[in-house]
Amino acid sequence: MNLRQPNADDATRTFNRSKNVVPMSGICSRCIDGCVGGCEIWLSSFRGREVLYPGPFGEMTAGADKNYPVDYSHLNIQGYAQGAKGLPEGVEANSETALFPNVKTETEYGWDKKVKMRIPIFTGALGSTEIARVNWEHFAIGAAISGITIVCGENVCGIDPELVLDAKGKITKSPEMDRRVEIYKKFHEGYGELLVQINVEDTGFGVAEYISAKHNLETIELKWGQGAKCIGGEIKVKTLDRAIELKKRGYIVAPDPSVPDHQKAFEDGALKEFERHSRVGFVTRDAFLQEVDRLRDIGFKRITLKTGAYSAVELAMALRYGAEAKLDLITIDGAPGGTGMSPWPMMNEWGIPTFYLQSLAYDFCEKLSGRGIRVPDIAIAGGFSSEDGVFKAIAMGGPYIKAVCMGRGLMIPGMVGKNIEKWLQEDKLPRSISKYGSKVNEIFVTYQELKDKYRGDMKQIPLGAVAIYTFSQKLKLGLQQLMAGSRNFNLSTISRNDLMALTQEASKISGIPYVMDAYSEEANKILEE
Repeated sequence: MNLRQPNADDATRTFNRSKNVVPMSGICSRCIDGCVGGCEIWLSSFRGREVLYPGPFGEMTAGADKNYPVDYSHLNIQGYAQGAKGLPEGVEANSETALFPNVKTETEYGWDKKVKMRIPIFTGALGSTEIARVNWEHFAIGAAISGITIVCGENVCGIDPELVLDAKGKITKSPEMDRRVEIYKKFHEGYGELLVQINVEDTGFGVAEYISAKHNLETIELKWGQGAKCIGGEIKVKTLDRAIELKKRGYIVAPDPSVPDHQKAFEDGALKEFERHSRVGFVTRDAFLQEVDRLRDIGFKRITLKTGAYSAVELAMALRYGAEAKLDLITIDGAPGGTGMSPWPMMNEWGIPTFYLQSLAYDFCEKLSGRGIRVPDIAIAGGFSSEDGVFKAIAMGGPYIKAVCMGRGLMIPGMVGKNIEKWLQEDKLPRSISKYGSKVNEIFVTYQELKDKYRGDMKQIPLGAVAIYTFSQKLKLGLQQLMAGSRNFNLSTISRNDLMALTQEASKISGIPYVMDAYSEEANKILEE
């Protein structure tokens, strides 16, 4: 089974000339001297490091396309013809009360001071990338009116062109961070929250102190590693002056803009951009617990952790140390990669895939819980985009998984809505959209609902935010239908019993019963009566 063809992919804008390709190398079976392009080897021969990243960088998102042996499609949701779990106390379960619109999709996370969300999804870390910056208004307002959390990712302050540092290198002013916080707060309605993520550089700049003192944010998120997948490039820099500025601020900039040869290559046009990287972290139990205590002393009510597709050792560390630190949420982000800011080989070939990682996480949580140790609430991330995936992730991780973190799944609606707004203004609606109408209230099925709610404030809500709300409502409705079909009328009642594995391998990895074994005892009892 070929899980992925190397050496050519739409993400890197490369392709094979030959119809036949060697599976292992991805090289054309007949490689001709004089070929004019364009596999990754061919393009890398003169553009080098540029080919490591999906492109055009900063103008698109990209998700790894490696086909792993087992994923969530290998699970199906159980359906029942009796019962109704999770109805309000005192309500009798019958065909008049167990209606799918009555299904409650609210969730909450937190050790003591809980955060409620209207639906069990939230955005991934929208940090210093250009995609996050130019679309922030759409993303943030969309999350606020949908009642979900949004994560303002790492390095936002560090790359702010208007950043002001004091003599000790600590932040005194970051207009970009201020803008992001203020946009979300304007439409926040008590569900979800904005939390800021910090990495090694952010800690050095004093981001935690700045957002606590200026914006009184209640939650902050620690990050293990940097970028989307441990060592993501995350942003590219188009000018020499900007590259030098970021290097002076302490970032790793590659190629080094202070090297005369690199400066000359940039001036000649051969070198067209620089990459801004962060440092990788080094985690120890004592240092981690001390950092959590420090952040609580600053004034944060909730501390969360984002960890990636590292080995089982780091996963165990995150859960065990997180329990000791009484973290409010641990987001576990599995492979494959989105959103397109990391090296393409790393997105495809690095780390434990989400299905396997969640299976390990559940086993580890059970071991800790069996010892009487309370496990922090958990969110799972890594390739989710639909309500069935949300159901499966929460059921498979029950009762520990409280939500699903989405990257591209929530970014795409924001960009779709933004572009519809632009096309409307230019009177250039594509046929794929104009077939639904030529006015905003004809195109967006939720527009009138939002207009009735926000009235005069509606003009401040961009269409990207309307699109995120519309997508969220579709996901909520789809989730209600799946939950009702499995007779779960409250998110908290979903369990592993509501899933079946379609393959023996998926069953072995996850511990979910194989379809031919699930409920076999109960079924045979009926037959034997």
